[in-house]
Amino acid sequence: MDQRIKQIKTASAVGILGNTALALLKVILGFIAGSLAVVGDGVDSATDVLSFVIIFFALKIISKEPDEEHSYGHYRAEALATLIIAFLILFAGVQLLIFALTKIITAASSPVPSPLAVVVSFASVTGKLLLALYQFKIGRQTESAMLVANGRNMLADLFVSVGVLGGTFATITLRIPMIDQAVAIFIAAWIIWTAVRVFLEANTELMDGVKDTSIYQAVFDAVDQVEKVTNPHRTRIRKLANLYLIDLHIEVDGTLTVAEGHQLAMEVEHILRQKIENLYDVAVHVEPLGNMEKEKYGLSPEKLGD
Repeated sequence: MDQRIKQIKTASAVGILGNTALALLKVILGFIAGSLAVVGDGVDSATDVLSFVIIFFALKIISKEPDEEHSYGHYRAEALATLIIAFLILFAGVQLLIFALTKIITAASSPVPSPLAVVVSFASVTGKLLLALYQFKIGRQTESAMLVANGRNMLADLFVSVGVLGGTFATITLRIPMIDQAVAIFIAAWIIWTAVRVFLEANTELMDGVKDTSIYQAVFDAVDQVEKVTNPHRTRIRKLANLYLIDLHIEVDGTLTVAEGHQLAMEVEHILRQKIENLYDVAVHVEPLGNMEKEKYGLSPEKLGD
């Protein structure tokens, strides 16, 4: 876990420096060039800087040892940080949308941007591509929802920057300022959509869900490998950052001793740890064969895919 946190910190530092440079470049030169679309692109990059700052604070919390109030540890801080990032992205998108719509509705006169806007947009596309690829690489290596969310955000930014580049070029070529404002509205809508996607991903973990439900089949397959164990049911899987917690019930011969039943449960746990990476904790409840109880929660092989 220490190595994982170190990698995330390094990626975050690179993200902060890179996005700060891009944000300043686009906001300052965007105003000088007279391009609302370029300024809006810079605002989007500024939200990325705030996102990485939040990640740094979240990592400090995640690094803490379990305590009396948080017996599972503090890994859930990663999902909470991702949620905050989603709201920050949403706020920036809404503000930009309001600003752009106001200029169009009030018919505010705008000059045609200078060619400097095209140069800035091209630099933004190059910088965002490099940053997005790096964040995705480290995010997938460390299975960090925060970094993957930021990587996805920056990939969205890349397409936005390409749109800004094309829109700015068209505005200057055709000398129609309205194109620049329309591109700004498109950017705002894209930022808002990105915020919604990041929110939904964080919400899955906060609601004790998993995105990749194929892990349930992996659990059932693992149980099938243990002789004298049958009917895995009430299976529940949660995520804490990049870690999995698994609770399940199994059935064994009711004439077995407590020690023998416990040994079978240990075998199930052992195979699960072999088959599933990043397994944080497993709780196996042993029941006598044929035990009939109404299941209000959890999954069994029969319910999988319903």
